[in-house]
Amino acid sequence: MDFQLKSDQDLIHLYIAGNEAGLVELIRRYQSKIYTSIYLLVKDEALAEDIFQDTFIKVINTLKAGKYNEEGKFLPWVTRIGHNLVIDHFRREKRAPMVSNGDDFDIFEVLGHYDESAEDRLVREQTHKDLKSLIQLLPSEQKEVLIMRHFGDMSFKEIADVTDVSINTALGRMRYALNNLRKMMQSKEMSLKN
Repeated sequence: MDFQLKSDQDLIHLYIAGNEAGLVELIRRYQSKIYTSIYLLVKDEALAEDIFQDTFIKVINTLKAGKYNEEGKFLPWVTRIGHNLVIDHFRREKRAPMVSNGDDFDIFEVLGHYDESAEDRLVREQTHKDLKSLIQLLPSEQKEVLIMRHFGDMSFKEIADVTDVSINTALGRMRYALNNLRKMMQSKEMSLKN
């Protein structure tokens, strides 16, 4: 039986019927997107791994209890569970999520690089550092959509499902985030010139 050709729904039904391989394939299929979306919100590998595991414990419990709503797509549903666990964590910690990360992992490395001079590299690294600090200044709803879209590679439909808002609201938050970043970058340039 080739599990890679099966739909998410088929894999869920297999798992509920007692075939563990159904869940294994679902995790294999989506672990990168789900883990990345959690990591970029918590910026800590160990914490992201804990929340990722808690997310799938909740998924397993919901599936075993027969409470999974088949109308929803699997990925947005799991991402929303992970997102809610991140929010719960920050409520307990009483602090806002950050985008910046440890020295061992740089989200901007994902963007890929070409052969560049030492000067170009320094300019790029400074720009990325500046951009990361500017992202931190965005209101949390805008920061969240920006992270999910650009770093979690999620569609606006998936973002809308995860954050429990309309697609238009998600699009609006992204537009505001980009406009705010643009304004902050312009004012930073102005202050550098003066």
